[in-house]
Amino acid sequence: MGFEYLTNVPLSQAREDYLARLQSHGFGPKTEVIPVFESCGRVTARAVYAHICAPHYAASAMDGVAVNAKDTFGATETTPVTLSPEQFVVLDTGDPIPEDRDAVIMVEDIVKNEDGSITIHAAAAPWQHIRQIGEDVCAGEMILPSHMTVSPAAIGAMIAGGVLEIEVIRKPVVGIIPTGDEIIPPCTDPKPGDILEFNGSIFSAMVRQWGAEAVVYPIVPDKFDQIKAMVAKAASECDMVILNAGSSAGREDFSARVIRELGEVLYHGIAIKPGKPAILGCQGEKVILGVPGYPVSGIIVIEQLLKPLIDHWLTVPAAAAQYAAATLTRPIVSGLKYQEFVRVRMGCVGGRLMASPLSRGSGVVSSFMKADGILEVPQGLEGFEAGAEVNVRLLSSMDKLQNTLVVIGSHDPLLDELADMLHLENPELYMSSSHVGSMGGIMAIRRGEAHAAGCHLLDTADGSYNRSFIRKYFPKGGVRLISCVGRQQGLMVAKGNPLNIQKFSDITGNFVRYVNRQKGSGTRILTDYLCKRENVDTSAIYGYDREELTHTSVAAQIVSSSADAGMGIYSAAKLYDLDFIPICIEEYDLIIPDHAWDTPMVQELLTILKSDGFREKLLSLGGYTVDNPGEVIPV
Repeated sequence: MGFEYLTNVPLSQAREDYLARLQSHGFGPKTEVIPVFESCGRVTARAVYAHICAPHYAASAMDGVAVNAKDTFGATETTPVTLSPEQFVVLDTGDPIPEDRDAVIMVEDIVKNEDGSITIHAAAAPWQHIRQIGEDVCAGEMILPSHMTVSPAAIGAMIAGGVLEIEVIRKPVVGIIPTGDEIIPPCTDPKPGDILEFNGSIFSAMVRQWGAEAVVYPIVPDKFDQIKAMVAKAASECDMVILNAGSSAGREDFSARVIRELGEVLYHGIAIKPGKPAILGCQGEKVILGVPGYPVSGIIVIEQLLKPLIDHWLTVPAAAAQYAAATLTRPIVSGLKYQEFVRVRMGCVGGRLMASPLSRGSGVVSSFMKADGILEVPQGLEGFEAGAEVNVRLLSSMDKLQNTLVVIGSHDPLLDELADMLHLENPELYMSSSHVGSMGGIMAIRRGEAHAAGCHLLDTADGSYNRSFIRKYFPKGGVRLISCVGRQQGLMVAKGNPLNIQKFSDITGNFVRYVNRQKGSGTRILTDYLCKRENVDTSAIYGYDREELTHTSVAAQIVSSSADAGMGIYSAAKLYDLDFIPICIEEYDLIIPDHAWDTPMVQELLTILKSDGFREKLLSLGGYTVDNPGEVIPV
């Protein structure tokens, strides 16, 4: 064959053009369904939702006795209460709570009497020392978003949530074809002129490290027909093919000709050294990459040209572990006797790496799955104050943390959907949300700890939402109130409404067991306001001090018959097939500080808020009104 002049296209252009050409033929992720216990390290094809609650029954968190809390009221050090054997049930940690019991007293806090009774010196609060249904994961909650790598902790969270199969992105299969008359299989006694074939081992290890599968084919001599037949075979069996040791302009270089006859050559020659003679070819959507035989050249070519294609196929890069200094957003109290490992969610806000502690319960596996880092509290240290500079062992890469939108504030399922849509729209962007209530979100924005905060605070003086709180807590401005959604708030009750609850004040009758939201949340403020307006004595509401952090966790308690009623949003009631008594339509908005406004993450979020896809998703959830999402609200 005659001498062939090589092209000299810039690397960035070659990458972009190569991917575009392949995509035009249908190149991209393919999916498969596999058992969850085989999914570690795989990438989710779509969002994964829990099928059941975890735990799926109310469980004792301590060794002790299960009692009716009302039987213990009045017990103090000076006025102890004695319970007969019929009034308590002995339990070990993890045992189910009997249906007629609603509190656990630790074994350390009881005095056993000779007649079988016990004496206690402190009253038990309803649901103390009980692991509530859905404490870890609630049915219907998103466990993993789309295009996320499955961790060991995530496997536990999915199994705990009743998910046994998962749709993942199939690993691309990379076929590696070594060629050359002088190439021989590895051995310990090569003859002069023999070249040991080790590129296949190098390349296969690299692609496996990047998340692909590798197949190394037998060595093919420098015969055009044999090379063509092997490339055709590999292209039919694999997603990507590396044709090695035949990509120069030499007299026996058949690579470019083979690729052209089987498909097409986009470029033969890239402006990099070493690695210039690389061949960027394809057969339809199948990658065929001609790689020089020199190992260093081959490594550079597949790093620069094949790895981006594997990353595109798998959609997410691998995380790198390292330590980093971060600012703690909430205090951590630790015992002096132990070295403690605290899971934290992280993100960069205003140039500072922020670390928000996750739940530290030993049974809450989902917190480990969500963690971006581990904060180690040394033995002998009582903990750290909020605002402290701490050293965190990273579980997520710094690139991810720098591209993570940090949202702290009121809970709503739409935040999970926004996070999913944000990452689907731009795989380099992520969103981390912490549910601390609307007031907690305002305080986080004031301290510069978040890019955005969910807020739905009712001004009981004039019935407006959020505006007066912005004026009060940000008198000098510096933030923008962004319209998000209107959402239906009301009482969630069991299917069929067996207690015939018709209005808010009915929660005081028929020994209704109520489950509340945490203090500082917008829903709790609304509930307290309704109690005042309806002249409802909160002390007459059984369980008013029983608090949950999310709307779905409130719904989970009701559907499991652990509670009869709770205030929440319609979408949570719909998700759990509960009856719903509407109370009001409230505004759920986002507070965004000016310093975060022009960041790509916030601007992408605003684009999604205004999109038809976001509107359609919310309308499918039910209970939302979507008027002008993403618009700035005058305050």
